[in-house]
Amino acid sequence: MIKLRKIEPTDLPFLYLWENDASAWADGTNHNPLSQQDLRAYIKSTTGDIYRDGQLRLVITEDDATLGCIDLFDFDPRNRRAAIGQYVAPEFRGKGVGRKALEQLEAYAFEHLNLRVLYAVIASSNTACSALYEKAGYIPSSPLQAWTLESDAVVWLKKNENA
Repeated sequence: MIKLRKIEPTDLPFLYLWENDASAWADGTNHNPLSQQDLRAYIKSTTGDIYRDGQLRLVITEDDATLGCIDLFDFDPRNRRAAIGQYVAPEFRGKGVGRKALEQLEAYAFEHLNLRVLYAVIASSNTACSALYEKAGYIPSSPLQAWTLESDAVVWLKKNENA
């Protein structure tokens, strides 16, 4: 069973691998390697409180395995919205990990944080991620031409029907 949990110091080796996976940089906001010192400082400084930190990174786990992470960022408490980012380790992709983690994050964001809107900016070339968000009920909202050097992008959004 997929679970989401707060980041811990023991996650440093995984974060170091994931943040330095250059193949994922085109789809994210990080475009440079991070040192273990950088990541250690991040882990130490994060409280797990989105209102204090402005973001929330959760680790995706199943049994004793660490599978990836999923984030809420660009948090706007006034307008009750946040962006989503996620990374699933290559060996766990295509197995429903991203979808299950997304469902849990949505439930938390909509039910506990009372957010109105979640969104993800996805490179047009990332068809697997676009398919995941489409299956999860997100709608393509805004095309972003020349958003990155590699690709256009699309803003996918989902509204909280109960907010």
